[in-house]
Amino acid sequence: MTTVEHGKNSHPAPAAPKRPVDRPPGFRPSPTPRPMTGPPLGAPSGPGQGPGPVSGESGAERSGRSVSMVPLVGPVEGPVQATTAVARPGVETTTVVDRSRVRQAPPREQGPSREQGPGGSGPLRDPQAPAERATVATPLPERTTVATPVPGTAQAPGTTPGSGTTPAPGSQRPAAGSREHVLNRVDGPGAATAVVRVAPPAEYRTARPVEGRGAPSAGSRTAPPAEATGGCPVTGHGRSGGHPPPPGVADERDPAPVDPAVAEEFLRQVYAETEPGVPLPERLRQVRAEIDRVGTYTHTTHELVFGTRVAWRNSARCIGRLYWQSLQVRDLRHLNDPADIAQESVGHLRAATRGGKIRSTMTVFAPDAPGRPGPRIRNDQLVRYAGHRNPDGTVTGDPGQADFTDHVVGMGWPRPQPAGRFDVLPLLITGPDGRSRLFDVPPDAVHEVPLRHPEHPWFARLGLRWHSVPAISNMPLEIGGVVYPAAPFNGWYLDTEVGARNLADTDRYDLLPEIAKRLGLDTRSVRTMWRDRAMVELVRAVTYSFDADGVTMADHHSEAERFMTFLAKEEAAGRRCPADWSWIVPPMSGSQTPVFHRYYDEPDPDLRPAFLEPHGLRPRDDQG
Repeated sequence: MTTVEHGKNSHPAPAAPKRPVDRPPGFRPSPTPRPMTGPPLGAPSGPGQGPGPVSGESGAERSGRSVSMVPLVGPVEGPVQATTAVARPGVETTTVVDRSRVRQAPPREQGPSREQGPGGSGPLRDPQAPAERATVATPLPERTTVATPVPGTAQAPGTTPGSGTTPAPGSQRPAAGSREHVLNRVDGPGAATAVVRVAPPAEYRTARPVEGRGAPSAGSRTAPPAEATGGCPVTGHGRSGGHPPPPGVADERDPAPVDPAVAEEFLRQVYAETEPGVPLPERLRQVRAEIDRVGTYTHTTHELVFGTRVAWRNSARCIGRLYWQSLQVRDLRHLNDPADIAQESVGHLRAATRGGKIRSTMTVFAPDAPGRPGPRIRNDQLVRYAGHRNPDGTVTGDPGQADFTDHVVGMGWPRPQPAGRFDVLPLLITGPDGRSRLFDVPPDAVHEVPLRHPEHPWFARLGLRWHSVPAISNMPLEIGGVVYPAAPFNGWYLDTEVGARNLADTDRYDLLPEIAKRLGLDTRSVRTMWRDRAMVELVRAVTYSFDADGVTMADHHSEAERFMTFLAKEEAAGRRCPADWSWIVPPMSGSQTPVFHRYYDEPDPDLRPAFLEPHGLRPRDDQG
């Protein structure tokens, strides 16, 4: 899963450009899908049971919330320790300490694999993904194992079912007014698949403005977002070329009931491409009955994993779809409280990072339901750098995040002093009640790469860096008529996304003039190609730094070749492969890649499963 940043316009995706190039011989998209083979990935949930993280969790366990089984794919170092940070003045804090117990499976085999799936229809394996083992998040054709509580795990002293955990021995809760706070974490190095037993904590650290300090007044408005995030669901940059958000605040409405016909269409697709354990007529009866009763229905684990992966496969703006079947899914549909969302969003970063061996991961939180909106993450990514406006009109940091920064400062987030170029923004999360809260991201959850150049020592002295995991967080996911408004997901970066877009765009960090000056280039005229030459060296520095630090990053030439492989596989499987030419072609040396020289099926806005238009900032955010 890779990321791309293309296009300078922020209107609906343009049709494929009318370039005088022919389709390759034999290009013949067919609407008939070819079924995949393999055993089911989970049993259907019975009516009224509600979603569980894994199919083996009982309804009682979910309702009591004494135990939640998290199909977390990624290394976990147990028991979980709390991290401590100092709260800034003007922000109320409470304390949470979470100690989770972990059982680790044997380490997986590392290294790339080019093996095909059963029947030749499976994908080429993600070069960074370990060999698949039995977990909820394994590729669909493979077998699955239900996560169960770790045998012999004793309940923490002083806790009762549903009450959470007590602080670690020897620790103390801060007194009222204390400036210490902690945030739960799930982390650890290594490459083992972990089955995690998590007890929800009794309290969560929350960061919000003290009454009267920084909170917007009832009639106040903050600046609207400068960027409409959208487009490729594995991109680290959702502004340029993205569709604008729909008029108004569409996600504040009361969610509509699910259309049974849409649900049936999705289920027929599931059964056409996979082999669930329950016959289709029986599953259709279950779903229709549940929709008639409550206006929505609960996806089985198999349906959820299939839907998330096909949404990626359908993403017309993503160049990295070859690995769509390797997406790892963290099923957390039982969570909708902003504090829980913040905790597990941090857990997502840790699970996806793996010390730099980035894994394509999605975390799915509670869905929308009639009369009960799901939670929403307002940040366009889990990790973004603040843009601090200066009196002279310049911006310190990322200008693309200046409006979001103003918004959260208006809610009470204290700007770091002095303001830096790479200050991580807090998470802004809206709960089902419509109230929004701010949460700091722990520094040790943000993996970053300091940038340097293989030939120019002065480059390191520029003090540049970039984060390793591009985790999109504000694009809802629709599967079979059910909308999951909070479903953060990540791939890994493409070299040109960081070097040719984030750091080079004139409305972002705009570093090309500085790089050109350091290189001694003649910048008096664009005809000297100084921008082109500076961009190449900036991209070289980014690629060199990520490689030197062992952090996964794709290059635009290799990823273009892989996309052509994906295209051929989809056509061989009888599926259309919509693609947005302006996003698929890299922003540097486009004509030197094979994706430049052909047409594609135009994007279909009605294609489902799919990622939807992103959440925008609201004119004002009520505090929780």
